[in-house]
Parts: sequence; C-alpha cells; structure tokens
Amino acid sequence: MALFDLPLEALREYRPDVAEPDDFDAFWEATIAETRAAAWDPRIERVETGLTLVETSDVAFSGFGGDEIRAWWTVPAGVAPRAVIVEFIGYSGGRGLAHEVGSWPLAGCAHLLVDTRGQGWGHWRPGDTPDPHGSGSATPGKMTQGIEDPATYYYRRVYADAVRAVDTARALAGDIPLFVTGGSQGGGITIAAAALADGVAGALPDVPFLCHFARATTITDARPYREIADYLAAHRGRVEQVYRTLSYFDGVNLAKRAGAPTLFSVALMDVICPPSTVFAAFNAWGAEDRAIEVYPFNDHEGGGAFQRRAQLAWVAERLG
Repeated sequence: MALFDLPLEALREYRPDVAEPDDFDAFWEATIAETRAAAWDPRIERVETGLTLVETSDVAFSGFGGDEIRAWWTVPAGVAPRAVIVEFIGYSGGRGLAHEVGSWPLAGCAHLLVDTRGQGWGHWRPGDTPDPHGSGSATPGKMTQGIEDPATYYYRRVYADAVRAVDTARALAGDIPLFVTGGSQGGGITIAAAALADGVAGALPDVPFLCHFARATTITDARPYREIADYLAAHRGRVEQVYRTLSYFDGVNLAKRAGAPTLFSVALMDVICPPSTVFAAFNAWGAEDRAIEVYPFNDHEGGGAFQRRAQLAWVAERLG
C-alpha cells in the first residue's frame, strides 16, 4: 500500500473536532463504579511451562458485570520485578499458551497478558474468556455488537475489563510502577485504560485501533472498521445513532483524559488503523510528556521488534 492519508507534516498538526457526548464522564464513572461493585477476589494458580527463568500463573479476575476474565501473570524467577506491564491484545487474538513469554518478564518486569472477552478465534493465539452478553442485529465480528446503545455496546465491557485488569495487576504486584500497552485493538484498549484506570505510570499504544471512528470508517475499506460500514449499509437509518454510541468509546475522547506519559507508534501505510486516526488520538493526549515513533513504509505491522526495542528503552528510562 502506498501512502494514502495526509502528509506527515499535516498529521503532526491534525486535531479533528470529534463529537463528545455531554455525559461522557458520567457514563464512564458509573460504568467503572458498577464494575468494581461486582468485583471478587482474583484467583491465581501457578502453571508449569518448562521455562526456568520465569514463573507463570493462570489468573482469573472479575471484569464488567462480575464476568470472569482470564490472563497470564508472568514474573522473572527469583527476582523482585521493577515494574508491572499490563498488556492488551489485538483483534481476534487471545492470551495464547502459558509458555509464550514475551520481552517484558525478561526485562525484569511482571507481566499481565489479558484475554479479550469473546475473542481468541485467531489461529495464532487462542483465548479462554467468553462474553456472556448478547446483542441485537450485528455484523460478523465484535465491532457492531450492541452498537444501538452505549450501555450495551461490546467495548463498554472490554474497557471496563481493562480497568479491572489494572486493578488486579496492582493487587498482585504491589506498589511498583504500572504501565499499560498493546497493539492495534490492544493499543485502543491501552488508551482507554490510561484514561479510566488509576495509577498508570505510562502508556504504550502501538498502532492503536478504535480511534476517530467517523474518519476511520470512511477512509479505509479494511476490517475491522469495515464491519461498521457493513452494518450501516444494512441499517440505513441508524447512522447518527451508531456514531453517537461510538463517541463514548473513541480513543480521541479518551486520550484527552489520559494524564500519564505515553509512547505511541504509527505506520504511514497502515490501512487497518489509518495514520490520521492514530495522530488524532496522539495529538489529543492529555499529558505533555508524549512521543510517537513513525514508520513511513510500514503497514499494520508497524515497527514490530524495532518498536519493542523503543518501548523497552522508554520504560527503562522512566524507571531510572
């Protein structure tokens, strides 16, 4: 894919007027309070992985509505972790298998890898967390489930789960710096967690999804945004209703409320998460301490291992 979005100079100044409902903050305050009121103590069980440098446990914690959410908790063996990383997963993926250890525990950090409810159908990484809530008419996938109303929309549950993941990691790790991260959908959830959870020391959204829906759904034909366009092609009279629902979950509106330092990434040939939607969230970020890595000739793979190297250095700098 060649460059298809705004020039980089324009992207760096791109600050669109994204619709925001008057009750945005009240909606999320009520959602998080309701979710925490239904919380129960997490269950944690050590699992054998065959690995000797890390220790991994199967964690079950309460998310939205008290629903059970699964995660892997991995810590460096015999070493007190210097930080905790809560990681969210890309669209269709799950937490995978217990021995699939990434860079964070090897860098001396505790790592909570969080399932996304109702996902994990991607062959590359299975999931273990169902979504027990139904919805009305929806296209295949998750983007339009319950989209008729913000109270029933799928990502209300996912974002509330993310806040509880942060709460759970804090309870497991104690008083050490906590960072949130994830790529694509995981990047969008990272933005939500940074805005809605307590005590986040830094956020690392990688080529984030779920940002500037009004532009994303008209500038790209790629899925998952295409799911929304397909829904509106069938439900022709619901455009205003759908975009009102999405405004509660837009990463631009959430980014305004994020007060922690951040390191974003963006790929200028990315048709799944178009660059202007990523910059819209980055430029709205509520903290002055923000940076973005730009990959001019990459698609949705973004920086890959290069970005992880940048993230490791960024976190290490903040830990001193």
